[in-house]
Amino acid sequence: MTDSLVVAVTQIAPVWLDRHRTTAKIVERMQQAAAQGARLVTFGETLLPGYPFWLERTDGARFNSPRQKEIHALYLDQAVQIEAGHLSLVTEAAADLKLAVTLGIAERPADRGGHSVYCSAVQIGADGRILSVHRKLMPTYEERLCWSPGDGHGLQVHDLARFRIGALNCWENWMPLSRAALYAQGEDLHVALWPGGEHNTHDLTRVQAKEGRAYVIAACGLMRPGDVPADLPYRDLMLAETTPYWANGGSCIAAPDGSWVVPPAVGEEALLVATLDHAAVRRERQNFDPAGH
Repeated sequence: MTDSLVVAVTQIAPVWLDRHRTTAKIVERMQQAAAQGARLVTFGETLLPGYPFWLERTDGARFNSPRQKEIHALYLDQAVQIEAGHLSLVTEAAADLKLAVTLGIAERPADRGGHSVYCSAVQIGADGRILSVHRKLMPTYEERLCWSPGDGHGLQVHDLARFRIGALNCWENWMPLSRAALYAQGEDLHVALWPGGEHNTHDLTRVQAKEGRAYVIAACGLMRPGDVPADLPYRDLMLAETTPYWANGGSCIAAPDGSWVVPPAVGEEALLVATLDHAAVRRERQNFDPAGH
């Protein structure tokens, strides 16, 4: 077992609120990452089938709104139910490519009744097994209008080569106790999933790396007005306020000393590939271990 691990960060826009076509795009990017030697590939928060950007653009807090009911019904229809096999193409590709995957999904789990949506980080092993599903502990701000609160069951880490990998969804990366729960399990490669936004990743990624003495991957989505499908309900209303990006990316990788391995990529789809050295973790743990001395 060597200290080196090749990882890939996939910054893409979903085929928004279309589970089937976004899945095809994810599998294609997995193949590209594997072709560049990656053993782990990461994707942004709820990339499959997409982040609920409509909420702040369509008066999402309006109670008993027919408009909000229609959009939410579509979201439920396109959300991922793992028990129904909605991730089978991804898990099969992971096994074929011998590629571990961290993927953000909007999940409607059958064991919670199947009609509530959770922001979930799915960890898939290089053998295609789903290792864990972490449901975001507390949705952030307007996300509470369509996502349910999760729990701590998915706060788990998993081994890959010399590394122990953990993941948190979006604003959880600001929560000290969530981070500490992973540090205590020996996490030394952290995946922070974001819907996209350099403002989220530029500072915090390096802070997490220095605090955890770990590599930190910030995996972000991308969303532009042109990525909204032409046949989506209320598209004109969503696009009434012009802006070049709804989410401008910001994917990056920081080293255990807080330096950039890959600085934030902004404004375009990208596949970021880097080789991580576990010895760098061990060097930085000499003077600080966040769960030890």
